[in-house]
Amino acid sequence: MAVVAGLLIPPLSAADSIDWDKARVIYQKVQQGQEVSAEDRAYLEKAKALRAAQGGQAPRGQVGGRPVKAETGFIPLPELTGNYKGQDGGLYGAGQNLPPPALDVMARAAMARITPLDAEGKPNLGGKVVLLSIGMSNTTMEFSGFVELAKIDKRKADAVVVVDGAQGGQSADRIADEAAPFWKVIDQRLASAGVSPKQVQAIWMKQAFPGPREEFPVEARRLAGYLEQDIAIARKRCPNLRVIYLSSRIYAGFATTGLNPEPHAYEGAFAVRWTILKQLEPAAVNSDSVLLWGPYLWADGIRGRKEDGLVWKAEDFAQDGTHPGPGGRVKVAEQLLGFFHTSPYAAWYRRP
Repeated sequence: MAVVAGLLIPPLSAADSIDWDKARVIYQKVQQGQEVSAEDRAYLEKAKALRAAQGGQAPRGQVGGRPVKAETGFIPLPELTGNYKGQDGGLYGAGQNLPPPALDVMARAAMARITPLDAEGKPNLGGKVVLLSIGMSNTTMEFSGFVELAKIDKRKADAVVVVDGAQGGQSADRIADEAAPFWKVIDQRLASAGVSPKQVQAIWMKQAFPGPREEFPVEARRLAGYLEQDIAIARKRCPNLRVIYLSSRIYAGFATTGLNPEPHAYEGAFAVRWTILKQLEPAAVNSDSVLLWGPYLWADGIRGRKEDGLVWKAEDFAQDGTHPGPGGRVKVAEQLLGFFHTSPYAAWYRRP
């Protein structure tokens, strides 16, 4: 046996196999300073040793010993006419992809209040309307591509400033604390763009958290809870916020790690829907900002979706099958651009 970090590690053999989902979760706990058992630490070291022996990669084509999938058979939420594990279809439920009447009224009222603001948040014809992204690594990879498209977008209103606030490793759970470094970086990026938090009036938020393992709806409910906390902090730090557009994840059937594989990527859409509809409940806390769906990004791998023919292929992803590669980033950036060009709830983005 070898000794690694003071632990006895069984020698590797051809029969060795690692549950990479389990190893990933243990690794994340260690990285976050959480206590792990000696048994789990030994398992992690064994996984590291096997990974090193295989050239630094977990076996491509497997997630916890399961083969990756080019399609899942799940129906994209906007096209779902039946139900998924007791949940009906439509972005907003009941088969509807547009906001229900009460939310439509709220949204249009919020849109009417978007106007150029100066650094102190006061209306000024020479001021700015800031669109900020909030999220994790996938989010910044995708939104940074949109930023480049926005720079040359002749349909974008002159007052609109697009800032990528999303950051690698900053998942929904890690930013659900106002003291998290994530929020200080947001302030720094706004300042670098020559704008202030008081000029942020729109946010695109796309979030998840690492290592989901429980059956639906446990992890989706957990994500919804984190989303609510993240949104509350964003509203506090951006006092003139008017709208938050929420998106769920892209396809994850090609994932080779347990970071956030299917079906969790698909099921995250229900967390978004629950978060949005909760603002219509009688006990909902009143806010000057409204929650709406942004672009829905999931399609069933190579089978795609009917709405616009969007498909997700293996080459759209990085080696881990979870983060978008260059092609995947372009696809999301174009989905965002199309949304801001066409949505009746994003007219503020466009030139009059």
